[in-house]
Amino acid sequence: MDYTLLNSIASPADLRRLPRTELRKLADEVRAYVLESVSKTGGHLGSNLGTVELTVALHYVFNTPEDRLVWDVGHQTYPHKVLTGRRERMSGLRQLGGISGFPRRDESEYDTFGTGHSSTSISAAHGMAMAAKLKGENRKAVAIIGDGSMTAGMAFEALNNAGVAHGGLLGDVLVILNDNDMSISPPVGALNKYLARLMSGSFYAAAREGAKSVLKNTPLYEFARKFEEHTKGMVVPGTIFEEFGFNYVGPIDGHDLDSLIPTLENLRDKKGPQFLHIVTKKGAGYKLAEADPVKYHAASGKFDPAVGFVKPATPPKTTFTQVFGDWLCDMAEADPRLVGITPAMREGSGMVEFHKRYPQRYHDVGIAEQHSVTFAAGLACEGIKPVVAIYSTFLQRAYDQMVHDVAIQNLPVLFALDRAGLVGADGATHAGNYDIAYTRCIPNMAVLTPADENECRQALYTGFLHDGPVTVRYPRGAGVGVVPVKAMTAQPWGKGEVRRQGKRIAILAFGTLLYPALEVAERLDATVANMRFVKPLDAGLVAELARTHDAIVTVEDGCVMGGAGSAVTEALNAAGIAIPVLQLGLPDEFVEHGDPAKLMSLCGLDAAGIEASIVKRFGAKPQVVRSTAAR
Repeated sequence: MDYTLLNSIASPADLRRLPRTELRKLADEVRAYVLESVSKTGGHLGSNLGTVELTVALHYVFNTPEDRLVWDVGHQTYPHKVLTGRRERMSGLRQLGGISGFPRRDESEYDTFGTGHSSTSISAAHGMAMAAKLKGENRKAVAIIGDGSMTAGMAFEALNNAGVAHGGLLGDVLVILNDNDMSISPPVGALNKYLARLMSGSFYAAAREGAKSVLKNTPLYEFARKFEEHTKGMVVPGTIFEEFGFNYVGPIDGHDLDSLIPTLENLRDKKGPQFLHIVTKKGAGYKLAEADPVKYHAASGKFDPAVGFVKPATPPKTTFTQVFGDWLCDMAEADPRLVGITPAMREGSGMVEFHKRYPQRYHDVGIAEQHSVTFAAGLACEGIKPVVAIYSTFLQRAYDQMVHDVAIQNLPVLFALDRAGLVGADGATHAGNYDIAYTRCIPNMAVLTPADENECRQALYTGFLHDGPVTVRYPRGAGVGVVPVKAMTAQPWGKGEVRRQGKRIAILAFGTLLYPALEVAERLDATVANMRFVKPLDAGLVAELARTHDAIVTVEDGCVMGGAGSAVTEALNAAGIAIPVLQLGLPDEFVEHGDPAKLMSLCGLDAAGIEASIVKRFGAKPQVVRSTAAR
C-alpha cells in the first residue's frame, strides 16, 4: 500500500495539522501498516485493528503528550506507536533490542504510563489528573479501557474515587470505555450519535445547569433529575456511571471519525470526570480477524495477510498448557468434585475443551483474579475441589486472597500456574519470575516444579490429591517432548530423585532446567537431582548430596532472591551443614522482551551459561564420555 499520508506524520503535532477530511485516509493507512507490520513480526492483531480510528481521533483532539493518554493493558497501542515517532521501529516489535508490545515510559514520552496488566488505567489517569490540579497545570488525562477490563474490581474502585472531590478538587479525567463485544444497528447508531453530540455539547450542559438553578429547592427538581436520568437510561446504559459522579456520553461508533472527533472535542473542554462509551469491532478492516476475533487476537509469528493464519506443516510439540487442559478433562471425569476456574483466560489456559465438556463446572469470572481465588476458597469450604488456572504473573494480583482466604484456612485449592519463568516477547509485565519466592514463604502452601510434560501431568494429579493449597508451575510453550503417560500416578510427596550420579558437584534442578543441567553434568561429571518440590523441600536428599559432594549448585527459572536456591541454603543452615552453594536463576532485574531461548542464554540459564558459571566458581573438570541421561 502507498503510505503517502502516514509517511508525512513524524509526531501527533503533524497529525493535528491535517485537514479533518484527510483523517479517514490516514486511518486506512495506519490500519494497513499495522497489519503489514504484525504479519512480519507477530504480535497482537485484532485489538490494534479495532483502535485505529480512536487513536487517530485522540491524538488529533488532545495535545499529546502534554495531555496524558493511559492505555489499559496496552496490547492495543500499535497504532499509537506508529503515530508517535516509532513507525520505523515496528520492524523490531517485541524482539530483543526492539520496541515493546506494550506502553513503556522509558520508550517514549507519549507512553505516559507503563501497562501490561488490565484495569489500571483509570486509577493512573485519575492520579495524573489530580496531580495537574495540585500543580496548577491545565492538562487532561484520558484512560482508554476495554469492556473486559471493566470486569475488574480495581476499575470500579477508581471510578468510585475519581467521581468525588478531594479537598474541593475534582480531576479532569476522561474515561473511554472501548466496548468491542456488542454491535450497534444503524438506526440506534444514528440516534446515539446525535444524542452523544447533544449531551456532550455546551448547549446541553448549559441547559441542564440552568434548569437545576431554576428548579432547585422546588418539588420539581427531583422529578426533573430522575426524568433526565431515566430518559438517558432508555437509550444508553449510563446510569451506573452517572452514579459514580461521571457525566456519561454514548455509546457511539468508535470507527466513525465524524462522530468521535466532535464528541471528544466537547468532552475535552469540560471540567470534572467524563465518561465516553464507544463501540468498536476487534479486527476491524481485516475480514479474517472480524470473522474470528479470538483466533486473530494475536499472531505467534509471521503470516501472509492475504491468506491469514495457517497450520504449520509439521504439528508443533504438545505445550504445557495443552497438558494441563487434557489433565483437567481427565481429572474431571474421574472426580465429579472438580471445578475449573479462570480469570478470563479460557483459551490461554487451555480450558476450551473442559468448558465444552463440563459447562456447569467451568467458571470464567472475568478479569477478577482476587475474586477467582476467594471464590475457589468458598467452593473448597463446601467440599468442592477447585482448580484455579491462572498465569503466574496474574496471581500476583490476588496475593492477599491466596494468603488470607486459602492458606490460613488450609483449603485444598490447586493453582495451575501457567507462564512460569520468562515468557519471551511479552516481556517483563507478563514474566512469571517471582511465584516460587512469593508462594513458598506462605505457610501450608506446597510448591511443585515439574521438569517436563509427563511430570507436569503427574504433578497436577499429585497436587489435586493433596488436602491443602498447592501451586504447580509450568512454563509457556513446549518442553523437551516427553509424551505424558495417560495413567495418573501420585509422586512421592516432598521427594526428589537423583537423575544422574557423578562426582564433586551436585546440581539441584527445579523445573524444566533439569534438562540443560543434565547436559552440563555430562561434560562435568556432576550429579543431578530432579528436586520436583520446592516446598516441602526434600531436605533429606539435600543433606545427603551435601555430605557426598564438594559443592552444591541450584538452578531455577525464577528469581534467585527468595527462590528455590534460597530454600536449599535454608535447609543446609538448619542442618548445620557448611558447603559452598552456587545459586543460579533469574537476576534481580526486569528482563527485556525477546526470543525466550536468547533471553535464557543472556541470563546464563542455558546449558552453556550454567556450565560457565559452575566452572568460573568451582574450576574446570576434565570431560568424561557418558551416554545421554535417560529421560
